[in-house]
Amino acid sequence: MSEVPVIECVAGRGIRGDRYFDFKNDYKGQITFFSLEVFEELCGELQIQDCSPSLVRRNVIARGVDLSELIGQDFEIQGTRFHGMEECRPCYWMDRAIAPGAHEFLKGRGGLRAKILCDGKLRSTAHILFSVGSARCADRTPQRGVPTISR
Repeated sequence: MSEVPVIECVAGRGIRGDRYFDFKNDYKGQITFFSLEVFEELCGELQIQDCSPSLVRRNVIARGVDLSELIGQDFEIQGTRFHGMEECRPCYWMDRAIAPGAHEFLKGRGGLRAKILCDGKLRSTAHILFSVGSARCADRTPQRGVPTISR
């Protein structure tokens, strides 16, 4: 995986160009998120340096948000709406890709799998917002009282 400045999210289908784009109908992992803070803890715990967060193979690396709080919640990033589905469980191969012990360390902290509710583009340094209502995707007007939980 590599860092890109913009990704195109397509409702119900995934990220254009991603290996899981149109993977299957109603797929729970149309987009995946991972916490940079968890990655930093992992590196400290396993005493590894010069390791890229891209090794966890998640689509979006987030900072300053507890991704587990988004399970079962609608949220918004730069006008694109998502629904948090479930934890993105770590895979056994993380012990080879990152370091021995990574798989065990990441259990319960593997990130978030989400569905894309409306089309949009995400650019780096996005804000993640909790949804307080059920605004339609076509409604791009800012919602009053929607707290910012990440930068």
